Amino acid sequence: MLCLTLLVSAQTKEANISFDNEVHDFGKIEEAKGSVTHRFEFTNTGSTPLIVTKVQPSCGCTTPEWSKEPVLPGQTGYVAATYNPQNRPGPFNKSIMVVTNANPSTKTLRIMGEVTPKPKTIEDEYRTKMDKIRLRSNHLGFAGITKGKTVTKSMEIINTSPDPVTLTFNRVPAYLKVTAKPEKLEPDEKGVIEVTYNSALKDDWGFVSDRIDILENGEFQASNRMTVSATLQEDFTNMTPEEKANAPRVAFSEKTYNFDEIRQGEKIEHEFTLKNDGKSDLYIRKIRASCGCTTVNPDTDVIRPGESTSLKVIFNSAGKIGNQNKSITVITNDPDHTREVLWIRGSVVKS
Repeated sequence: MLCLTLLVSAQTKEANISFDNEVHDFGKIEEAKGSVTHRFEFTNTGSTPLIVTKVQPSCGCTTPEWSKEPVLPGQTGYVAATYNPQNRPGPFNKSIMVVTNANPSTKTLRIMGEVTPKPKTIEDEYRTKMDKIRLRSNHLGFAGITKGKTVTKSMEIINTSPDPVTLTFNRVPAYLKVTAKPEKLEPDEKGVIEVTYNSALKDDWGFVSDRIDILENGEFQASNRMTVSATLQEDFTNMTPEEKANAPRVAFSEKTYNFDEIRQGEKIEHEFTLKNDGKSDLYIRKIRASCGCTTVNPDTDVIRPGESTSLKVIFNSAGKIGNQNKSITVITNDPDHTREVLWIRGSVVKS
């Protein structure tokens, strides 16, 4: 009987954490008013001091605070959870794991609510600031243009100055037409910059980009530039089954070359073999290397059926350190493999 009493006594001599509530609903909160905090109160209902060793929220949007000192039996402590609603409109439901020396050692608290988004300002909607105007963005992208076609897109703008602004453009290549509509913007007036891309006039393939100067009342500042990009591609959608069967087929001896390890400043040279396994001429439209690689174009950009050519790649490790992954993009008229990527990989160590 004595042994049983000692066993029960030993089992009850431990800390125990009891929260007044383990879930809190903030309801609707306004993003514009900033962070909100709820304090979860708890009592040590055990017989030894309670120690909170760790409080871990489920995401970085929730910041916890808690009682750092041991909480004696019968005394109270807290775990506070602060939620930051900035750029997080809509409902939220987050957990906070509390680790203590109690048994069980973990408790999970939860906060929830719904964030009402703050009204958008001109700065929010037109994020790119120039001298007198603001733009939705300083980049206008044409995701994919079939070579030979003309496509038009526009970018919204607003005049945020107290004076009228007339917009014109400089450094516009022949394949682009750039206009402001209206050309003259009154104070607080909105408009668009309209760009028409004539891909038939652009002698290039794959990803291409241009930087356009924006002149305000005939004047240019270094910050007044926008980028126009596009991906120029061939259209194979109307090929007949017979044309596909007789199409060129690009094949590489390998697509990855590993040079293992070299010392900083050394150069690596490697030749990839490119073969035409198809039934008609293979055209190399473009070869583009990433930073750190240079390529030597093959002797010909037309490869007959059954013939091969070499693509020499040089990697210069000057200024590089650590693991390296450099790519070479090859664009051809193979309808099934228009864009192939070759890789040079390895590690550069200090010399």
